Amino acid sequence: MSGLWARLARAFGAGGGWSRDEAERVLLEADLGPAAVEDLLAELPRAPADGREAWLEERLARVLRADGDPGAIARAAAPPTVVLLFGVNGAGKTTTIAKLARRLESGGRSVLLAAADTFRAGAVAQLERWSERLGVPCVGAANGGDPAAVAFDAITAARARGIDTVLVDTAGRLHTEERLLEELKKVVRVAGKAAPGAPHESLLVLDGSVGQNAVRQAREFAAAVPLTGLVVTKLDGTAKGGSVVALRAAVPVPVRFIGTGEEIEDLDVFDPVRYAHRLVSG
Repeated sequence: MSGLWARLARAFGAGGGWSRDEAERVLLEADLGPAAVEDLLAELPRAPADGREAWLEERLARVLRADGDPGAIARAAAPPTVVLLFGVNGAGKTTTIAKLARRLESGGRSVLLAAADTFRAGAVAQLERWSERLGVPCVGAANGGDPAAVAFDAITAARARGIDTVLVDTAGRLHTEERLLEELKKVVRVAGKAAPGAPHESLLVLDGSVGQNAVRQAREFAAAVPLTGLVVTKLDGTAKGGSVVALRAAVPVPVRFIGTGEEIEDLDVFDPVRYAHRLVSG
């Protein structure tokens, strides 16, 4: 995939003229989202002619930037720390949990997995396989069980075993399914009863390859459950990488991690400057 600037530069002609329609088409096709595109189009003519590429990188990095260290997972005042992960089916949520568990273990934290996706056939077994591969414990239930009860049991088990972090895999939900979103709200409430201040992190996992659909999903989830960050997956080679800009503009939480491949180590802390460079310059 060529960088955004390689396509956008064609909108500018000799003598300082430019085609707004061509620039708009290129930016929209990159999935930056209508709001970000309008902002950029309003400012782009004022960027220095010999520095437009650098200006675009800086401008996008500014949109993507958030306060604090995106890779720092919160710690509860008294363990266990409870991290909930949400997302629709197919976004890579269960694999992301395994990657995050590996990252936390490598940083010296102990981890317990909670297989609270009791809706999808095979989901519990999938997380149990990851727990065996990683060498970390897993608490689950049979298909059709109460996901909130699984979360409660996992938090209780972590406290009893002296484990400091619980990663809860919730069922993949279509963002339009109100009844299923209500179940997620119950998981949030029960986690709060099981551990003071829980959930200490609530991460929404989104498939970056679906473009503006990810933005719609983010808005629906953010309206239903408290979110502390986004994890954007499947960004290795996608032409829709601009959707991360649209996501950052759509929901008031930072992008925390990005998934860049299928291996267990392929979870990178989000770097807005590096990402903007990749997006613009390829």
